[in-house]
Amino acid sequence: MSKLIIKNMPELPYSVEEAVNRLRVNISFLGNDVKRIMVISSLPNEGKSFVTMQLWHQMAEAGTKSVFVDMDLRKSVLSEKYELSLDDKKEIKGTSHYLASDYPLSEAIYKTDLEYGDFMPNVDNVINPSMLLESERFEQMLKDLEKEYRYVFVDSPPLDLVSDGEKIGSLCDGAILVVRGGMTSKGIVRNSIRQLERAGCPLLGIVLNRVESAKGGYYYKKYGGSKYYGNKYYTDPYYYKS
Repeated sequence: MSKLIIKNMPELPYSVEEAVNRLRVNISFLGNDVKRIMVISSLPNEGKSFVTMQLWHQMAEAGTKSVFVDMDLRKSVLSEKYELSLDDKKEIKGTSHYLASDYPLSEAIYKTDLEYGDFMPNVDNVINPSMLLESERFEQMLKDLEKEYRYVFVDSPPLDLVSDGEKIGSLCDGAILVVRGGMTSKGIVRNSIRQLERAGCPLLGIVLNRVESAKGGYYYKKYGGSKYYGNKYYTDPYYYKS
């Protein structure tokens, strides 16, 4: 079986690594019924893919069997950003290949250097993936992944741009909303929360990204009735745009 090489995985400063670790621990307290977790943002460039990648990575490193699923079918750039490749030099397949054909699920998911971390990339973007997201094949895919993994981390497109996130969220156990501090207004955040509610997707928490706290560390902040998990994601070399 081909192994996926993630070449450009940054080494995080301690404060960021600890913030992600605390988020991982908080997720473990949510109970056994929470398995499919969508990570989403309101707008582009808020850091959702960075948060998803780091959360998946830490969960797998901790020995919890997890899979990263790239569901940004319209505009995913993870393959370029993280310089994904296969160890046998074969062509990478992934979510769009699987959903648009009879391609086997087992051949669209790849092992990585993490013993407990598998990866389902998307390398071929789709102009209008609505039909794929509304298909029984997509719903069954999530059910099959849920049986195989403790956590299914779904990286989804921004809520305010397209309807894809609502459809994906309707099939997930909950969502983590990533908000870039100083950029995203409270009105936009509240609208995203309403969209999740309309989709029947519980809001598990909000990550306040690229914010410098008074003590330079991790903190909680109340905003619109939800908890925000804050950390110092503002150092550009370690910040990956979603």
